[in-house]
Amino acid sequence: MFQVVRLGARSAGEPASGARWLVLVTQAETAVQTAERDSGRRRAGLSRAAATTIGASLDVTGMAEILVNLLVPDFADLATVDLAEPVLVGDEPRHLDTGGDARLRRTAAAQSPGISAEDLLPVGEALPPLPDSELMRPLMEGRPVLVSDVSVLRETLGVAPESLLLFVPSGAHSSVAVPLYARGLVLGCVTVWRSQLPSAFSEEDAALLQDVVSRAALGLDNARRYTREHRSAVALQRSLLPHSALSTPAADAAGVYQSASGAGGVGGDWFDVIPLPSLRVAFVVGDAVGHGIDATAAMARLRTAVQTLADLDLDPGELLTHLDDLVLGFSREQTSGDSPSEPAVLGATCLYAVYDPVTRRCAAATAGHPPPALLSPGEEPAFVRVLPGPPLGVGEVPFEVTEFGVPPGSVLAFFTDGLVGTRGGDIEEGMERLRNSLAGADPGRPLGEISQDILDGVLPHEPVADEIALLLARTRALSSDQVAEWQLEADLALVGHARELVTGQLSEWKLDELGFATELVVSELVTNAIRYAGGPVGLRLIRDRVLVCEVSDPSSTQPRLRRARETDEGGRGLFLIAQVTDRWGSRFTSTGKTIWTEQAIGGSAV
Repeated sequence: MFQVVRLGARSAGEPASGARWLVLVTQAETAVQTAERDSGRRRAGLSRAAATTIGASLDVTGMAEILVNLLVPDFADLATVDLAEPVLVGDEPRHLDTGGDARLRRTAAAQSPGISAEDLLPVGEALPPLPDSELMRPLMEGRPVLVSDVSVLRETLGVAPESLLLFVPSGAHSSVAVPLYARGLVLGCVTVWRSQLPSAFSEEDAALLQDVVSRAALGLDNARRYTREHRSAVALQRSLLPHSALSTPAADAAGVYQSASGAGGVGGDWFDVIPLPSLRVAFVVGDAVGHGIDATAAMARLRTAVQTLADLDLDPGELLTHLDDLVLGFSREQTSGDSPSEPAVLGATCLYAVYDPVTRRCAAATAGHPPPALLSPGEEPAFVRVLPGPPLGVGEVPFEVTEFGVPPGSVLAFFTDGLVGTRGGDIEEGMERLRNSLAGADPGRPLGEISQDILDGVLPHEPVADEIALLLARTRALSSDQVAEWQLEADLALVGHARELVTGQLSEWKLDELGFATELVVSELVTNAIRYAGGPVGLRLIRDRVLVCEVSDPSSTQPRLRRARETDEGGRGLFLIAQVTDRWGSRFTSTGKTIWTEQAIGGSAV
């Protein structure tokens, strides 16, 4: 900036103070001072912006993108971030030696408008191994490198001329490279270039960049650690869930688990498919309160408890009552401090449903969980009206069982509230979106494709705030020629008739090889039922992948397997049944109990 001062003779209308003009030009600010002032302003702005933006993301790639966008265009014309490959998946980087033990990968890049960087290595590509050089050694030791003359790089990089453009943009005149060094680890490298900005990088610029990169390195390392923990939590969560696709005689099932975005991560959502005796199957979906490893561990305890209770063949309401007692016990343990190392189960929701392919009916009970949706062939999808129960951990409230018919080929959809509940949204709106997605689905399509269509149609395009568990099941039904059943009066003379009925049915099914064992089972169980429980006695055979034999009576006495002594006259019936069958057990019913056995057909059991 220049200032003009006129001194000398006045012209017409001017005071008579001189006979000539004197022009005095004084330099108020030199060009150097202007550049220094602009550079100082850029450095101050960069420092303030770094303090407010760095560390705002727990995503490694997101942190790298924030950093390059912070540096361009005010501080540099081009900025790149190259990270060690293990860092991208959350692991600690190995030593960045020149032998290529840990390669760098271009993670983020930004450039000013008008800058041509087409020849540079694109984002996502791995950098070729660089030879040992004066440029690389300081970086590997955690020290920055200032290059005020880019032409020097041709000698210091030590790469072939045709590979030089991968590292040096055309038209660049100066550069600074600063390693991302945090907690004793070199995570990668930040490189900036100037081509349009006239001034070369100075030592003050290099010092400022080092300060900014040091902050970014801590943020990146935090993001790396979060990535590692999140990956471990997701791996734990998925290892605790069943296979995504399962097939049983009663239904085909496909489950999907999706963790929450951001800091929510994994949590306590789960689903399960549990084969039950007599070819039935149980569907379970639940949600333990909380997020993170503790919620996942709590979910594991609940899932194990449900599997154990399901093995007792309890009805859905009774199973949830026992599970509610367990959750109350877990909470008391945590409150009293008796088990400080155990994860707290402070509350959960759960839905437990049992489908019978013989009766084609499903019995379900819910503990504070959304009801399932039913899509039957040729009908509109609808949510099953399951009588609601309180969440697990409340106690002293019974869980009601709802029974409903399920036509063959129907699709049952079990889900957690993360699928239908969004940020600030109404859960009813989410359930309506789910119903519409099911309405547009073909029940005959693969369940995996239907699951993906549901996720695409129900979830918003923004990151989900809660994790999601979705379980779809396509039901099967056994035909009438696969089931044979009879009612017997309480008369011991009918035991022989029962054996004849069974052998005749097995002959019709061409299963004569199972005749001896099945006759023994029927003889023992029908005799005991008539002798100790009275009538009527139900006898049923079910043929599918296994042969199921059931004997039902009105008694609620639980049979127990014991080893009879040599002097005992009885007590060997159940022991013999256990020897000639693959599995046996009993379950209580509304009218008494049922004792069942399973035998493999053709040498292949379920």
